[in-house]
Amino acid sequence: MQAFFDAASGAPLHPVARQALLAALDDGWADPGKLYTQGRRARQLLDAARAATAEILRVRPDELIFTPSGTAAARLAVEGTRKGRRRVGRTLVHSAIEHSSVLYEAGDDAVSVPVDRLGGLDLDAWRAAVSGDGVALAALISASHEVGTVQPVAEAAEACAARGVPLYVDAAQSVGRVPVPGGWSLLTASARKWGGPAGVGLLVVRKGTRWVSPYPDDGGRDTGRDLPAIVAAAAALRAVAGEQAAEAGRLAPLVDRIRSVVAATVPDVEVVGDPRARLPHLVTFSCLYVDGEALLHALDRRGFAVSSGSSCTSATLRPSHVLEAMGVLSHGNVRVSLHRGTTEDDVDRFLSELPAIVSELRAEAGALGL
Repeated sequence: MQAFFDAASGAPLHPVARQALLAALDDGWADPGKLYTQGRRARQLLDAARAATAEILRVRPDELIFTPSGTAAARLAVEGTRKGRRRVGRTLVHSAIEHSSVLYEAGDDAVSVPVDRLGGLDLDAWRAAVSGDGVALAALISASHEVGTVQPVAEAAEACAARGVPLYVDAAQSVGRVPVPGGWSLLTASARKWGGPAGVGLLVVRKGTRWVSPYPDDGGRDTGRDLPAIVAAAAALRAVAGEQAAEAGRLAPLVDRIRSVVAATVPDVEVVGDPRARLPHLVTFSCLYVDGEALLHALDRRGFAVSSGSSCTSATLRPSHVLEAMGVLSHGNVRVSLHRGTTEDDVDRFLSELPAIVSELRAEAGALGL
């Protein structure tokens, strides 16, 4: 059986989500904006899903908007805040390791704040950046989606509050796994990351934040979304929130084991990210003298579904902007991210086979012993 080690891209559907999805397909297919019986029932399901999600996130239900994806939510956060604060300016301050969707929206007038070699935000540079003129919004990912380093959200939020700058937090890798500090004005997440179905993201806009929907026809609301998927996403979030502490306690030692054993058994390897301030389920390492794409294919053939800590492929030859910003090796990367179905046996088998796989690839490339 293949061991799935790519939960950072999308975790397997939680059993609770599957049950909720099947039930909602029977009872929640109508338009919740309609007044007939089926529409009212659908509205009840939508309102219940919103209330449950808001309770877990500790926000008001009317601050929460469901979106078609986490990427769509990120774009709404940036575009809507810039529109709402257009009299202040359009500058976006962001960390150098934000998700590509945020960087795409940032534009040429953005200010990128560097990170250190462990992937942690330079807080002094952040404070200086949010103090500049014309800053409409600051964006900080709660934890790196590529290396797992948890960012100092609370401290960054204090700096933003002192200058009256709203803070947007991309919490896609954190929601359902670790608590997210407060102080932010906008937050986004993606259901597929916590074991909900694909096609559901969420955007939270705190009351008092100047945000205007870029799509005035629907006000940015969610009556046209996939209601059964939203119901399933809310059910999954409730389930993983209840399991969060126990799962973090179970997965963190497995990640620690991967970090230490890989460093000890694979020559010329760099385990990246902060070993102290990190997500409990994710680890990335870089292998020198190994083609990353070839390594992923070799692992897949041996029964391990992993991702790359780099977006580099043979087609683009472009390294990950996250690893590049950290100043670490940006080729030959493997990102291992665990989930509730991961077992110790899966991890042990991976660690026992990895050194030979890397050695074989280096031999094929004529790089063995360099």
